[in-house]
Amino acid sequence: MLTKISSSLWDRIRYYAKFAPTGVSLRQMVVFGANPSPKTVLRGTFFLRQELPIRLAQRVVELDNLPRNLSLMPSIIKVKNWYAESFKELVEMPPFQATRNGDFQIGATDKENRGYYAEENQNDEPLPESATEYNASFVDHISRIKRRHDAVVTTMAQGIRELKDKERFDVIPSEVQQFLDRFYLSRIGIRMLIGQHIALNERKSDDSYVGIICTRTNIHDIALEAVHNARFICEDHYALFKAPEVLLYCPKELTFMYVPSHLHHMLFELLKNSLRAVVETFGVEAEDFPPIKLVVAEGKEDITIKIADEGGGIARSGMPLIWTYFYTTAEAPVVDPNFRGPDLKAPMAGLGYGLPLARLYARYFGGDLRLISMEGYGTDAYLHLNRLSDSEEFLP
Repeated sequence: MLTKISSSLWDRIRYYAKFAPTGVSLRQMVVFGANPSPKTVLRGTFFLRQELPIRLAQRVVELDNLPRNLSLMPSIIKVKNWYAESFKELVEMPPFQATRNGDFQIGATDKENRGYYAEENQNDEPLPESATEYNASFVDHISRIKRRHDAVVTTMAQGIRELKDKERFDVIPSEVQQFLDRFYLSRIGIRMLIGQHIALNERKSDDSYVGIICTRTNIHDIALEAVHNARFICEDHYALFKAPEVLLYCPKELTFMYVPSHLHHMLFELLKNSLRAVVETFGVEAEDFPPIKLVVAEGKEDITIKIADEGGGIARSGMPLIWTYFYTTAEAPVVDPNFRGPDLKAPMAGLGYGLPLARLYARYFGGDLRLISMEGYGTDAYLHLNRLSDSEEFLP
């Protein structure tokens, strides 16, 4: 594990951080990865080998220059070193050397070949064994990087807590809030690109999937799964025999192109919030709870999902705070500073990350998340998802 960034490594990090990242749309990823030839997959390797160091370098530079002395917190330094180590592994990986083969330039680094697009009229001649080995080696590299960064969210949360304990503030300062939005948005993008490339190399047998993107994502099925998981967590947390019901209004045949894991994450977080609000408003001893309604509407541009509860609502003065990291009325769960798993065992509430991260996931591919609340009655959450799939990544 990297414990100190050398001056020579800093020079390379600052150099790469000057370049702008290249945004990719969901549709581009699907066009690129549909029935990929070995050369197409290798082209993805070349793109990521150039793109990932840029994104990693920008985060290292920002982590070293944070406001409020946040950069000095031990957990923040740990995360910065993880990013620097991943950057170092990628830039030190030797480039693949080959000659021009048809219309496909293997190992090209010129600007016009940096885009993440499927090449037309590529011949499908078999790749040399060295190219196949190079691609396999790269996939091993990024798989290791993905595992290394599994604990980033919880470790960053620990770093913010270290700053809160030192400076004794109740609400995250705006400049720290803005940094966290940029940082987590970048993390979503990095993990999306890595996960997509790994999945393309694994070649799923399900023809509705292109990497981790499902071209026929069934909203009804994913919503049902999120409802089941959220109600299970609710029953476990409050020791309930039966959690509040969730009434689902969604056409069973409604599908669109999306990342199922992203959709599940957003619905799960919103449902947890609604379930908690209802249970705590009516009390765990209540014989009956008002149901939560999950309504899905299909428009020409967006698919909109509304989750409506009767959980007492939010005071108007508190609405600006709901998107603030660490803002929560629940007791914060204890985070093991040595924890290295991908996520905590999903708590019912307490981290104060659920809504801000859910909104970033929505915005990543051109959607959004909005809340409208009636204090004394309940809250409606509106999740807008871009069904056209042509919005490029929302990059920091």
